[in-house]
Amino acid sequence: MTAETKIETATAQTAGSCCSPTGSCHDGAAETATGAVTTVYAVTGMTCGHCEGAVSGEISALKGVTSVKAEAATGRVTVVSEAPLDESDVRAAVDEAGYELAGQS
Repeated sequence: MTAETKIETATAQTAGSCCSPTGSCHDGAAETATGAVTTVYAVTGMTCGHCEGAVSGEISALKGVTSVKAEAATGRVTVVSEAPLDESDVRAAVDEAGYELAGQS
């Protein structure tokens, strides 16, 4: 597995514009803050939307987390945060939700 931690270099949209720098209105570029860190984790045991919500809810409560997207079908959880997160904090949050953090994906 390879780590997918990166510093986002997207720039904020110009006020009043509905399109992202790529010309799409729906690619999520406007939702990613400049300097944000995106990390993808592998979580085992998620099988449905309820699982996704439980994992997302616990990770969202961590300090500095700005968004979480959990996908039961792939076992991937994408976390955007203001700064890199301590993996032990993410592991504890996933454990609290009732699932297992396998590491970065």
